[in-house]
Amino acid sequence: MHFFSQSKKWPNKGQWKHFFKLLGKKEKIFLCILSVLFLSSLIFLISSFYIKNTKDIPAYGGIFKEGLIGQPRFINPIYANSDPDRDLVQLVFSGLMKYDENFNIVPSLAQNYEIEENGTVYKFYLKENLLWQDKTPITADDVIFTIKTIQNSDYKSPLRPDWIGVEAEKISENVIKLKLKKPYSAFLENCTLKIIPQHIWQNISAENFSLQSYNLEPVGSGPYKLKKTNQDKGGKIKSITLEKNPYYFGAAPYISEIQFFFFNSEKELFEAAQRNQIQGLTLNTYKNPDNRWQSYYLSMPRFFAVFFNPIKSKPLEDKNVRIALNYAINKKEILKKVFGINDDSDLERIIVNSPILSDLYGTEKPEQIFNFDIEKAKDLLDSAGFKDFDSDGIREKKIEKKPAFQFKKQLSLNSSGEEVKELQKCLLNKFPELFQDGESTGKFGEKTKDAVIKFQEKYADEILKPSNLTKGNGIVKEGTRQKLNEVCFDPPNEVLKLKFQLSTVDQPKMIEMANQVKEALKPLGVEIIINNLAISQLEQDFIKPRNYEMLLFGEVSGAIPDLLPFWYSSQITDPGLNLAMYENKNADTILEELRKINDQKARAQKLADLEKILISDAPAIFLYSPDYVYLVSKNIQNISVKKIINPSKRFIGIESWFIKTKRIFK
Repeated sequence: MHFFSQSKKWPNKGQWKHFFKLLGKKEKIFLCILSVLFLSSLIFLISSFYIKNTKDIPAYGGIFKEGLIGQPRFINPIYANSDPDRDLVQLVFSGLMKYDENFNIVPSLAQNYEIEENGTVYKFYLKENLLWQDKTPITADDVIFTIKTIQNSDYKSPLRPDWIGVEAEKISENVIKLKLKKPYSAFLENCTLKIIPQHIWQNISAENFSLQSYNLEPVGSGPYKLKKTNQDKGGKIKSITLEKNPYYFGAAPYISEIQFFFFNSEKELFEAAQRNQIQGLTLNTYKNPDNRWQSYYLSMPRFFAVFFNPIKSKPLEDKNVRIALNYAINKKEILKKVFGINDDSDLERIIVNSPILSDLYGTEKPEQIFNFDIEKAKDLLDSAGFKDFDSDGIREKKIEKKPAFQFKKQLSLNSSGEEVKELQKCLLNKFPELFQDGESTGKFGEKTKDAVIKFQEKYADEILKPSNLTKGNGIVKEGTRQKLNEVCFDPPNEVLKLKFQLSTVDQPKMIEMANQVKEALKPLGVEIIINNLAISQLEQDFIKPRNYEMLLFGEVSGAIPDLLPFWYSSQITDPGLNLAMYENKNADTILEELRKINDQKARAQKLADLEKILISDAPAIFLYSPDYVYLVSKNIQNISVKKIINPSKRFIGIESWFIKTKRIFK
């Protein structure tokens, strides 16, 4: 019993030491291997159990660094008109409404809204307990103040045109009524306007409004607020840091800070990305610089086209000419060359056939489109009478016109009337040496007779010889009338050449696009002369006065498409935006109806009807709708936005972006 009880005792520390001394070399190695395998298996089992029974979730913390080109001037919704300003306003301020990831307009500061009186009254009900970033309550007064400030021309806000004629009324501390003069279905989009705090701005005069420090030290209500601004010795802003707004009414953002770094050029921006100084940037390219970045291709309601101006170019009045020019353009090949896009699915996504972007507005792709067909284009021009008659490589059309006036009566001494007056005008203007001291009186006197005699003798071979005369007689008969009709008035034939000036903005991609259009039309017998101009000159001297034959330019619409300013017949002059000088009564009717429709399905059907008319009339060569390409470091996760109204809206849903993660048990 004593021996048995002793054997049950666990060896002490000293005995274990002697145990290892008793083992041979091979036994020691074998024991170590067994120990390692045991520990590895144990760690593996524990890890597997942990991974299997837990999951990764976003964690709070981390800093996101974005690179921008340019300088911020107004972190103020009233004035923000540059990309850096709009980006910062997007994060620091909130509006009654906002865009979501799916391009819908949804409540933000508003809890809900109502549309009344056939679409002329909008009521907004604010959420409870809203606070500015300085803890001051947000009320209806702030909304009314913001709108009235924009409406006041003394403040010179670029947003003023959107709010002219809108009556803003406070119903209670949390209820606002906005009344329109007539229904406007896209008005809800205006209500994404970011609101400014009345208590900060109310005592600042219009003259000093744009000069206030608050323009760069904003107090807003968005998910982030200003933390720090870094400037160089010259006062130039190098970076701005935003931090989470603790009083934000929505879900708290995961990312603690966002730092914006400002650069002078795309080259500097790209170099900063290569140095890992920034984690987000935008480049004018479809190519991902390297595998550290995730490319996000965001759809925007913008497109580029070659707009035709038939007022400045007679050939463009001919619908067959406009259609032929469309058939001659191989959009895929042009976009491949300009942007280096080789993926057919990418090309199909950005090519457009009208200003109605089906992916954004829920319409079906049009059945009638102008697929590249150079032979069909040539046939259309042939049938329209445009051929290369003089073999110079450019097609032309000869048009025979009747002169405004023709001599038809026999005129002689003592005749009078309109034909005598036109005869005297011709002799005075075309042959003053024959009709010295003559006057256009309408009475055929001796001076007129002498001038006619000299005229007949001047053209004796054509007037006198056929009548066997050797001297003029001063009587305007058939032979004399025929020659007068030939020499007195403009030639009856007009030649229309397919030679056009194409104006565009002086930017590398636009110039390259214009050159590709020029080369594409050359085999058709069309000559293009490119006129590239600075954007300010193009807008002031060409677009406003409509002083162009063709215009390569872009247009931007909204999430709720209001195409009336771009295609309605009354908008062909500035400040209208009808760049194609387009006029169609059926299109006008649809454009008016669209402004009254709030139902999305009904709107989509009307847009499809409008699209058929526009494609049929071919007022432009619709080219492409470029994606906004946003490059972000792969460690920034949960970016879900797909469609944006402008570049600043790439930050939609930023509250859900995260850098850090943690594991929790399922």
